Amino acid sequence: MNPKKSILITGASGFIGSYLVNEALQRGYEVWAGIRQHSSRKALQAPGIHFIDLQYDDKEALVEQLREVTPWNYVIHNAGITKTTRKADFYRVNAHNTHILIEALAEADCKPEKFLLMSSLSSYGPVNDASLKPIRLEDEQMPDSLYGKSKLEAESFVKAQKHFPYVILLPTGVYGPGDKDYLMEIKSIQSGFDFKIGLKPQQITFIYVKDLAVAAWLALENEKIKNTSYFVADGDVYTDAEFARIVRELLGKRRVINLRFPFWIGYIACFFSGWIGRITGKASTLNLDKYKILKQRNWMCETEPLRLELGFFPAYNLNDGLKETIQYALKNGLISKL
Repeated sequence: MNPKKSILITGASGFIGSYLVNEALQRGYEVWAGIRQHSSRKALQAPGIHFIDLQYDDKEALVEQLREVTPWNYVIHNAGITKTTRKADFYRVNAHNTHILIEALAEADCKPEKFLLMSSLSSYGPVNDASLKPIRLEDEQMPDSLYGKSKLEAESFVKAQKHFPYVILLPTGVYGPGDKDYLMEIKSIQSGFDFKIGLKPQQITFIYVKDLAVAAWLALENEKIKNTSYFVADGDVYTDAEFARIVRELLGKRRVINLRFPFWIGYIACFFSGWIGRITGKASTLNLDKYKILKQRNWMCETEPLRLELGFFPAYNLNDGLKETIQYALKNGLISKL
């Protein structure tokens, strides 16, 4: 009988991380969930999960910590932040910790067969905003947000290391049950208001979180896939207005006031929201770094390599994914029934 394969998933208590853990368990892996000591384990209740609080702040301690475990077959480095009240945290958590983990795995002789970095389409930034052409992997990466820049730096660390093979996934907008960012927009539409920033519609793309987890395993378990990157999206393109319409129809909301504001109003709203976040010490979803992401008009990206090389075909389109997301929100009291 072949021994059970093992995997380390960092950021396991987060939205995407919990789905990666669930996918690993369904595939019969021995799962090590990298979480912080104070992190919630609400979404990680399945029996048999090993928990580990990786000591990113002390490289020597992290090396010793890794020497005490049996090397994992795979590592998915999913840990990261999308918002913070301190700008330096983007680089510390998203970039520096990636570098520390890679070097510690190597020094502890805990090298995986493959290392997967969960990055983001934001690492490319508004590279094709003028042309409105799908972003390609060969395009120059030109992020303008701190989040995107920190993700690009993390990618650079992964590509530069020679310790083990890697794969980098760059998902577009990830949504699904448990996500808080898109839930905020769903709540707004349910209350009767749809707010958009920018007089020109956004061209947006999505990936359902369960499909993203499947894509991760296709990349890990295919031995031919090494030292490369993939955008992850379901292949469809929507405008921000089309997204709002689908949400409205699924909610059964007959009347919604659609308000599209110019960028300067969006900037002011994000400025004050971020300012309140700094005062209270709680990172706000809307802030000046998020404003740069909201301002970007083109989120189209090429998905042919994902299909042709990995054989990835999403199980969910946006309508089906949002339906499941809204049903979850209703069941858990996150939104109220009309």
